[in-house]
Amino acid sequence: MQKLKRLNPAVKDSAVDDERSGGDRREPERSSASTAAALDSPPSPPDPEVPSDRPKRRTFTAEYKKRILAEHDACSQAGEIGALLRREGMYSSLISEWKRQRDEGMDAALAPHKRGRKAKVVDALAAKVAELEHDKRRLEDRLRKAETIIDVQKKVSQLLGVPLTDPENGSDS
Repeated sequence: MQKLKRLNPAVKDSAVDDERSGGDRREPERSSASTAAALDSPPSPPDPEVPSDRPKRRTFTAEYKKRILAEHDACSQAGEIGALLRREGMYSSLISEWKRQRDEGMDAALAPHKRGRKAKVVDALAAKVAELEHDKRRLEDRLRKAETIIDVQKKVSQLLGVPLTDPENGSDS
């Protein structure tokens, strides 16, 4: 019967049907050996290593671009350009872009460019000026505080009737 059931799932097992009749919808009992074995072994932690097989962007040197453009220009028969593109693994749009740059006289454009945000050009003179302005503001604030303290001392001296004398020359200020 089991063999027949495996071959044709439409054939029903009468023992299972008898067991489930009468409104009992529970699953038949399973052996606990496989469940116990799964609980005994701790789950393996995921691999924290990030796969490094990620594709890299191709970069082309100026010499390579010039060589490919020279080969492209030398192609005279039908199918040679397609063979060149397949051999190098490129699209025709890339060749068109390189040709446009070459025709515009942009040899610098043929050179590889560093990707990302451009670095700020730091002018040494501007940095020195900014540093000196910061020091000037700091010293002006310090002078303003010192003048305020001196004014308060003068007023307290006048209220208490104590004359202020200059320690250097001994005269009133």
